[in-house]
Amino acid sequence: MSNQEHLNNTHDIEQIAFLEKELRHIAALIKQKGREILSNYTITPPQFIALQWLHELGDMTIGDLSNKMYLAFSTTTDLVDRMERNDLLQRIRDNQDRRVVRIHLLKEGERIIEEVIEQRQNYLADIVKDFQSEEVQTLSILLSKLYKEMNQDRGG
Repeated sequence: MSNQEHLNNTHDIEQIAFLEKELRHIAALIKQKGREILSNYTITPPQFIALQWLHELGDMTIGDLSNKMYLAFSTTTDLVDRMERNDLLQRIRDNQDRRVVRIHLLKEGERIIEEVIEQRQNYLADIVKDFQSEEVQTLSILLSKLYKEMNQDRGG
């Protein structure tokens, strides 16, 4: 089945094209706003993403973090080195297996990530302030459904 036939069988081609374009534009605006917020801090966008994963999931190995960020192991190691020098995180040896090193978020890293996330949430709250409560709820449900489908698609 060709791409065109697949689209014809599921949803209107124009609807899908519109949806893809809108999502791409929204992602670009969020990324731009996120970088504006980060410009007030001493961390880079990749460092923010690393801190965010550690904040959400807790301690993890460099290998786990590099997989989450889709970065080479060596690139992630360099990123962790810089953040460790800035007292944002630290490496901790596993008590059960001394060969395993986990990355642990420190207070300063946690403070920064929480502040940045709060500012991003404030930005979003300001954007949807004129939406009806039901619209925000519907948008949340649909975005969650879209995310689950996309995550399932990549084996997540």
